This record gives sequence, structure tokens and C-alpha cells, in this order.
Amino acid sequence: MKNLAQMTDEELALCYMDGNNRAFDLLLSRNQSKLFSYILFVVRDQDKANDLFQETFVKIIVKLQSGKYAPTGKFGAWCMRITHNVIMDWYREQKAEHIVEPTEGNDLSNLSHDGLLDANIENQYTNDQVMSDVKKMMNHLPTTQREVVFMRFYQQMSFKEIAATTNVSINTALGRMRYALINMRRMAREHGVQLQID
Repeated sequence: MKNLAQMTDEELALCYMDGNNRAFDLLLSRNQSKLFSYILFVVRDQDKANDLFQETFVKIIVKLQSGKYAPTGKFGAWCMRITHNVIMDWYREQKAEHIVEPTEGNDLSNLSHDGLLDANIENQYTNDQVMSDVKKMMNHLPTTQREVVFMRFYQQMSFKEIAATTNVSINTALGRMRYALINMRRMAREHGVQLQID
């Protein structure tokens, strides 16, 4: 039998469902950064993000313990869907009209974006400025568009995964991305911002 570190997330989930608590510890360590980054990006509050992250993992535990997970090779997407639902439930409770309120200096530096920019040193300043401008423009996008841009570019999710996570059709997810890009291009034109990364 494989040791835990060699198992896929799906195999670990099944091990945990069979009573191996160490399997869940490994699942948590593999998935916590991605899920917490998503929550923090949406709610913009560290304390609230911590609360919602804890609630998310309690729901994941409960669903696993009650046998509500079927291994499909998509454990990460399953967790993202639960995370999305926890955030939506919280916002419904708050009776908020918007998922994300824009904040000054939308700092995404805590998110993993390795490989997003592969530039040499002389282009780094330009690339940093472009990413700063993009983050500022994202603050002005409607909630649903901002969410799909985040999932696509910062979480590297496919449109199929985005659609499943947000409970919409693939066409709706694609449409939201299309409108987000149109809106960001319009904002760039209006403010004379160049959005080219070398």
C-alpha cells in the first residue's frame, strides 16, 4: 500500500472516510493555501476569511464523514465548490448586494502566481506596473466578473471548473469573462493605461 504522501487527494479523501485522520491533515495542507487565497480575495477581510476558511473545512469534514464525496479525480474542484457556497451563504446572511467591495490597493501579493510573469529584470518594473493597473481595474468590475477573472487567472481554473464552482453554465462563465475583458479594456482606454506585459 502507498504511503499517504504518495496518494492523490481522492485517495486521501477515501482514506479519511475510512477513519485515517492523518490523511485529512495531508489533504488540508495540500489545499488550504488555494482555498484561503480565494476566500480572502472575495471577502477582503483577514478575520472574516479565517472564519469562513474554518467553516469551509468543517463542511468538508462533515461531508466526507457522512460519505457525501464520490471520487471523480476532482477533489480540488469539489472543495472550491463548497468554499464558494460557504461564501455565498455568508453574504446572503449579511443581505449584501455585492460579494466583494472594492478596496484601495487591492493587494494580491499573498496569492500564488508563479509563472504569471516570466520577465527579465529590465522588464520587471513595467510588468509590476501593468499588474498593479490590472488589480485596480479588477476592483471596478462587477462582482461576478471579478470572481471569474480571479478563478481563471489566479487559480488557473478551467471554465468548466469555474462554471461548476459558481453553479452557472459554461456559456455564462465565458460571458462573464468576455464582459470583464471588455470592461477592463474600456477602463484602460479611458485612463490611457498600457496593458502589455513583455
